[in-house]
Amino acid sequence: MSEAPPCQLYLISPPDVSGSFPDQLRNALAAGPVAAFQFRVKDVALEEAVALAQPLQAICDEHDVAFVVNDDVELAQKLDADGVHLGQSDMALADARKLLGDQVQIGITCHDSRHLAMEAGEAGANYVAFGAFFPTQTKETTHKPDVDILEWWSRVMEIPCVAIGGITPDNCGPLIKAGADFLAVSGAVWSDPQGPASAVARFSEILDQQ
Repeated sequence: MSEAPPCQLYLISPPDVSGSFPDQLRNALAAGPVAAFQFRVKDVALEEAVALAQPLQAICDEHDVAFVVNDDVELAQKLDADGVHLGQSDMALADARKLLGDQVQIGITCHDSRHLAMEAGEAGANYVAFGAFFPTQTKETTHKPDVDILEWWSRVMEIPCVAIGGITPDNCGPLIKAGADFLAVSGAVWSDPQGPASAVARFSEILDQQ
């Protein structure tokens, strides 16, 4: 079996991406390698979401970073996004695949469930996400998987797995060691006292040591 590629950073947007956020994103992406950026803005109309997303998508394109839409298949389709991330209560993977085609990456939230992850993998998900591994202020969580779910997944499946939930430069080491292919990070980057670029640089330093 070929060796898995090194773990990479997957940024998730804060709820508010207006104002100076495009500049923050540009600085963050320039500070170190980022594999993907997820647009996660809730409770806005489709046209407003498109207007907010397009400049961020352009910045991602400049840095060769995949642009992923959270939850909203219609928005992903409208933007011609690189991917969409679906929760368990969102559109079914098969329906999303019919609308978006085979080239779009579809990720599935699987919480702490090996069963849901296997189902997603068998249904054609491009990646599965486990979490929350640590306490997080970003969203309400009721699931807390053990790190060994990452070891199990990387042993039995070739589809990448994403670790999410309260991940910081200080606590990410065990997740990388356990086999996470991506670290999904939000608050630790956008709320960093020294700024998002500083946080990305610190994550990059740790990921470089794999």
